Parts: sequence; structure tokens; C-alpha cells
Amino acid sequence: MSVFTIAGLQLSLSAQGDNLDTIKQQVLATKRRYPNVQLIMLPELATFGPAPRHAAEFPNNTDQALQQLAKEAHVWLCNGSLFERDGDRIYNTASVYDPQGNVVCRYRKMYPFLPYEEGISAGDTPATFTIPGVGEFGLSICYDMWFPETTRALAWQGAEVILHPTLTNTIDRDTELAITRASAATNQVYMIDINSAAPLGNGRSIVAGPGGEVIHQAADNQEVIVIDLDLDYLRRVRERGWHCLGQPLKSFRDHPISFPQYQGKPSPALAKLGALEKPKNPEKSK
Repeated sequence: MSVFTIAGLQLSLSAQGDNLDTIKQQVLATKRRYPNVQLIMLPELATFGPAPRHAAEFPNNTDQALQQLAKEAHVWLCNGSLFERDGDRIYNTASVYDPQGNVVCRYRKMYPFLPYEEGISAGDTPATFTIPGVGEFGLSICYDMWFPETTRALAWQGAEVILHPTLTNTIDRDTELAITRASAATNQVYMIDINSAAPLGNGRSIVAGPGGEVIHQAADNQEVIVIDLDLDYLRRVRERGWHCLGQPLKSFRDHPISFPQYQGKPSPALAKLGALEKPKNPEKSK
């Protein structure tokens, strides 16, 4: 199958509680309106917002309700993410369910938004999954994208499409759009970056193709983003370069260098930056 249809739901969700009923309505309405949609993707922390008090061990009632939703809609469903409790740790974890409601992938966010996303532990394993007859998909969450190693690890594992649920309402959204495009181009992948609309997020979700081209960029209001992904096109780009230009994955594969930042040695330059902490009020430090 060359063409695979996804829908990213840039939803307007409550910041004060349980959005599960809204999510159910929107997923089922999307499938009714666009019966050709094969995968539906939600924003980061869509169900409860950025509230670690809702963290629970997997499986749990919310997780099972989302599994049932994937089965009812008969779609692949990326839940954005939920806070997961594992012993005394809490992770920001994205899950993907198949059209039969089975859990096919779980991914713990590797880079919590420190120093602001306090009390959330970092995952340590890049995650990909296969959609039979379509291709390889990877998961990445919000701040992960600011670290190019995370996206490169997914491409290294074969990911052709990266699902990137996001929750942001900050002034750096323009920068994130640029990172999405750059990540798509340097890794020759489809990058699907889906943010919440207000009040949780500031929208502007973006889908970028394997040359870094913008396939769609949303405004800041609620929007259902339906996109056809052409995997044959992506594979031609990887083989020949975008418009027969650069072939970065092959060049990365074939280059003999072992970069110093990956050799386990500390960086004296980075050590000078000080602690990872919130900026202090300069008036209070006098």
C-alpha cells in the first residue's frame, strides 16, 4: 500500500479535567466524515492535560477505553500521551492501538520539558512499530524533537513516518515549526506534529514531508487535519534525494566518523553552563 491516510485532531480541550468523552466524540465523528482515514492521532496529554495527579499504571480504565475506541472506530489510534505511573516514577507515555484495540506500541518521552515539567522521569528507549503492508512508524513527544538524536534514532530503526504529539502554548512555536521541517528533511521522514488548540495549546499543528516541505500547517483553532501519506514517494526521496538532491540518510550511514559527543566523555564547554533549573528573579538574588 503506497497511500496511507491519517487524521491529526487539533482539539480544543478542557484544562480542568477529563476530556475522554470529547475525544470519543471527535474520533468517531472524524471516522464517520472521513471513512478512508486509517490512523487518528491526538495531541500530547489530550485526555487529562498536563496533570500528573492522573498518572496510573498500565493497563488502566482510561487506556482500556481508548483501546475500545480504536476498535469501535476501526482505526489505528495514537492517544497523544498519558501520564503513566511505574512504582515511584511517572512517565509521559504515548500509546498506539491497532483497529482491533490491541496495544502495539508504548513510548516514554525521553526528554521531559525540564526544568518546567517537574517530577516526570525520562524514558530511555526509542520506539517504532510496523503497520503491515504500509511501513514503519516512530513515536516522539513534544520536547524530544529539540534533540536531533531522538529523531535520527527513529530513522536509524527504519521509521518512515514519525507521529509527534505536542502540547505547547509558548512563544517558541515558530521555532518548533522550523524544527519539524528540519527534522523531516534531515531524516527523510514524514513528521506529523499535532498540538492542542486553546485553551491547552496554541495550535499551529504541522505536517512536513521528507524534503522538509510543508504539506499542511494549521491555524490556532480546532481543526481536523486529514492527510494522505505517499510511502512510495518517500522511498524515492530516500533513494534519489528530494528533487534528486541530497541523500542524507545514505551519507550518514556511510560516513566513518564517530562523533565525539557520542563517546561517553563529558563536555567541559557544557559543564560551564551550570545547573538545569528555572531562571531566578535577579531582584531576589541581590
